[in-house]
Amino acid sequence: MTKKQQIQLFEEKKVRTVWDDQEEKWYFSIVDVVQVLTDSSDVKQYIKKMRSRDPELSTRWGTICTPTKMLASDGKYYKTQAATMEGVFRIIQSIPSSKAEPFKLWMAKVGAQRIDQMQDPELNFEQAYADYRRLGYSDKWINQRLRSIEVRKELTDEWDRAGVQQGQEYASLTDIITRSWSGKSTRQFKQFKGLHKENLRDNMTNIELALNTLAEASATEISKTRNPKGFKQSADVAREGGQIAGDARKQLEKRIGHSVISPSKASDFLPPIEDVQQIGDEK
Repeated sequence: MTKKQQIQLFEEKKVRTVWDDQEEKWYFSIVDVVQVLTDSSDVKQYIKKMRSRDPELSTRWGTICTPTKMLASDGKYYKTQAATMEGVFRIIQSIPSSKAEPFKLWMAKVGAQRIDQMQDPELNFEQAYADYRRLGYSDKWINQRLRSIEVRKELTDEWDRAGVQQGQEYASLTDIITRSWSGKSTRQFKQFKGLHKENLRDNMTNIELALNTLAEASATEISKTRNPKGFKQSADVAREGGQIAGDARKQLEKRIGHSVISPSKASDFLPPIEDVQQIGDEK
């Protein structure tokens, strides 16, 4: 069973979703949905009161909600209460919001787009391009970013084949690659740029993104040749792939006389619109 994580945007606000290939359904984060519809400062408390006001909803809560692994603000995956489109429709009935009808139409559009994308995978990239364009990124950066998403997917496919577990093991391998080419762990890199919840790749400069893509592509090709098994062997491959890009970084820095690892981030040159944390199939 394949599950696709994706951040969707409703009126520039993020809603975490997961596509389940087996059921052919989207699962929407209930916390995100309620936040979008209510702008509540305490979503969990709002949900608690909403259920107390609607006993029938509360009784059905266990069947409406499905614990689903989704990406959290700390970059890790945790089980989050999620619901299908039908379940979200039922929850919306208990939320007095002027956004309810537009949100229903938006969900229907999300569902229709996924069906189209299954028939034509190129539409995934077209949608991602439109999302980044709307957020203010340059065409040059977007093209490079979309290529990096494709490279990342090839790498995670290799990790899957090697038996690497999604979640912490994926994060650890990513950290090894990042440290090997940049000299900083993922956490240190984000701190250097002053990031908190934002996605690191969405805040890389062109050269940083190019080096990160080189590192992941190199790790993928080494993995295909060496056929590692499990996390430990994949970690060795990740380190080697990162070192290839790290050597390229050092050569470039020697030529230009300064570091290419920059504190610059997207907010330094983009309009103040909430970022897309994850687009496409990144994991």
